[in-house]
Amino acid sequence: MSTPLESPLPPLLRAAAGLPGDRVPVWFMRQAGRSLPEYFEVRGEGSILQAISDAERATEITMQPVRRYDIDAAILFSDIVTPVWVSGFGIDITPGVGPTCDRPFTSAADLERLRPIDDDDLGFQTDTVRALVDQLPHEVPLIGFAGAPYTLAAYLVEGRPSKDYAKVKAMMFAEPELWHALADRLADYAIATLRNQVANGARAVQLFDSWVGGLRPEHYREFVQPHSAKVLAAMAELDVPRFHFGINTGELLADMADAGAEVVGVDWRTPLSVARERTGGRVGLQGNLDPALLSAPWEVVEPEVRRVLDDNGGHPGHVFNLGHGVTPSANPETIARIAEYVHTHGTAMGDGSTGAAG
Repeated sequence: MSTPLESPLPPLLRAAAGLPGDRVPVWFMRQAGRSLPEYFEVRGEGSILQAISDAERATEITMQPVRRYDIDAAILFSDIVTPVWVSGFGIDITPGVGPTCDRPFTSAADLERLRPIDDDDLGFQTDTVRALVDQLPHEVPLIGFAGAPYTLAAYLVEGRPSKDYAKVKAMMFAEPELWHALADRLADYAIATLRNQVANGARAVQLFDSWVGGLRPEHYREFVQPHSAKVLAAMAELDVPRFHFGINTGELLADMADAGAEVVGVDWRTPLSVARERTGGRVGLQGNLDPALLSAPWEVVEPEVRRVLDDNGGHPGHVFNLGHGVTPSANPETIARIAEYVHTHGTAMGDGSTGAAG
């Protein structure tokens, strides 16, 4: 029996390295929870942060989709606001609303509320990651993640989810020195979180910049990219693939690739072929099925899955995923069929094959 060191590189890690493989790897953002009935049995009442900080519950929730679906990665059950929460800044996840702050970030004085964090603050995360590494098969790596500085800052400055992010943009443009100080502090939070995850066994990391798609490219390059690049650069020495994801970022894909990840996430608005052209083929791509399809009949879903595979054109540097996260109304049976279809029909050999096979 081979040891993990002697085992073949798992499909997800092969794709992240741009290597051909015998299957297109697939996993789903927000696959842990959301639509699974077994999730609600262990989730518990109150803030989701309470479940995240309970290592036993967080481990079980992370494992649930791995047991149910034939997927190529587990994603840690956590949230991007976790490091802010443990710092004592004053943030929670309000059911039905999302991250909320009673006292939003408004001035330089609020930087004092964002104290440095370390492994002691993240003890529950350490326990969860270690438990998962013990339970996951070698071919299913654990993906750790953190929130990128812009998206985290958006919640802290706005105080809650926003449609236009007017407050955070106003700070960025009117008080650039304060903005960069805040973003730098949040970059340190992301680095501490990701380093902890990798040190305890996570084999890939994803930096979520969910709301950055509302910026113009030149504003992204000036106000955001340096801070995301700081996070990704800090991960470079850890020898794990780095994924970078945002929503509605078609115009930012080249700049996001320049920030330093091996794989860039693409939402459903931008074809993979266009994304590959914009990024110059220098990074792998992840995506990009519209998550709304998870509630549709299979006869509607199947041609859309095939379209994504065809659009990739058999390129080995592709991880099949959604263009955002699993929706609460998603049909778990549809998710299972998508994974099976991708593994059966997707090609990732880089040998001239194009798109879906068969």
